Amino acid sequence: MAKKVKNNRKCGVLMPVFSLPSKYGIGCFSKEAYDFVDFLEKSGQSYWQILPLGPTSYGDSPYQSFSTYAGNPYFVDLEKLIDKGLLDRAEVDKVNFGADPEKVDYARLFKARFDVLHKAYVNSGLSDENKKKPSAELKKAFDAFVKENAWWLEDYALYTALKKRYDGLSWIEWPEEIRLRKKDALKEAREKYADSSRFYEFIQYLFMEQWFELKAYANKKGIDIIGDIPIYVAFDSADTWANPELFQLDKKNLPTAVAGCPPDAFSKTGQLWGNPLYKWEYHKKTGFKWWMNRIRQCYKLYDVVRIDHFRGFDEYYAIPFGDPTAENGSWKKGPGYDLFDVMKKEFGKIRVIAEDLGYLTPSVIALVKKTGFPGMKILQFAFDAREESDYLPHNYVKNSIVYTGTHDNDTTLSWYKTIPRADRNFAKKYLGLRSNKNVTWEFIRATFASVSDTAIIPMQDYLELGKEARINTPSTLGGNWVWRMKSDACTDELAERMLDLAKTYGRKNECLK
Repeated sequence: MAKKVKNNRKCGVLMPVFSLPSKYGIGCFSKEAYDFVDFLEKSGQSYWQILPLGPTSYGDSPYQSFSTYAGNPYFVDLEKLIDKGLLDRAEVDKVNFGADPEKVDYARLFKARFDVLHKAYVNSGLSDENKKKPSAELKKAFDAFVKENAWWLEDYALYTALKKRYDGLSWIEWPEEIRLRKKDALKEAREKYADSSRFYEFIQYLFMEQWFELKAYANKKGIDIIGDIPIYVAFDSADTWANPELFQLDKKNLPTAVAGCPPDAFSKTGQLWGNPLYKWEYHKKTGFKWWMNRIRQCYKLYDVVRIDHFRGFDEYYAIPFGDPTAENGSWKKGPGYDLFDVMKKEFGKIRVIAEDLGYLTPSVIALVKKTGFPGMKILQFAFDAREESDYLPHNYVKNSIVYTGTHDNDTTLSWYKTIPRADRNFAKKYLGLRSNKNVTWEFIRATFASVSDTAIIPMQDYLELGKEARINTPSTLGGNWVWRMKSDACTDELAERMLDLAKTYGRKNECLK
């Protein structure tokens, strides 16, 4: 009798939190998020992959955050605050958080959401504005949270309070004594803006409380969370302001070089991200302490961590600060395996996905292989009629994660309609398509049938949506990170169809009934 082989084949859905439906202008940790977890359970999924959870800054991108540790205030569920008596429902219902249920209006959210959260803060009794004392239970829980997270929260809260004081200006434009973190100036600022700082600590307390409740609910249902850690932090962030020694900055704390990508077929002038670059020699001397703290926090928030721009750990692209494009950059040596060696010794066996997309040199390929981390395969990248591609399913290895596309790709339906005819004909031939009907589902089927251990599908592809549902177009500003799913999209019929596919290709969550 043949021995039964343990099945490691799994599947999941890529769905940003902000794309969930809700009545408050953006997806959040509300009932709709719990309903989405229930939908994942019904459809046989093992994973919910999300984008970074941090507070967004420039361009509303989750990859340009004010903090690598903090959570996005927009994700705090206002319904829970109403239920706790921290907000009045009638007052909240009067606020316009955005008129379009299928798009996020970040400008309106910025104006409205913080005002509402501040009312909850005042009503909590923690604020200096209210003579009412907080409940003993809240005070105890809040104080414990602040103490446990002081190592990052104190700097983040003061940074955010100062940013409000200076009308949103980047910290590099603050008065010199604050910008350079002079001891007396910092002490004075902490005292002067204590209440404002406590407000931002309160938001983080609410965020973490609600997120861990949602994560626990998902885990109990057999759904693991795949989170995302960007390789870089934003220049205008609490991280850079509070830890200038970690980055390639001059005596005035201005960058000497910034991150990006060189020119390629997709961008003639390259991609100028503008993030500060790391002083890798300094990190190595400290035993990568800052990185270990960062990764430890990630594994509190997520079950699996996708490391964005994995190539940057082998070699990173450095662009002279002040250059208008990425054309004059050069490649520099990164930390290589040393960082991951320390990480494995520190945390033992942890689940990681290496974002190894784009042009890969032999040294990058060797680094991914040495770590043992699964890399990514994107089906949309496979169909170039001119040459054989590593992204064709017959070239996959088991230790990989396959996607139809990611948050940086167009939806599969829109992509298929716009690619060159020769590439489309090649795709039709490879997938055995006899017509253009059900195209998206045939691409999904190909990922599920592949040998890759895990298949992750963007929610937009399951919904067969077009370009209107694209999450992000790299190297562009405006119109990104705004798509939201309709409230009636996750039907029982769709769940049944997804479950059938998971069963057919041996990917059904074995924890589920």
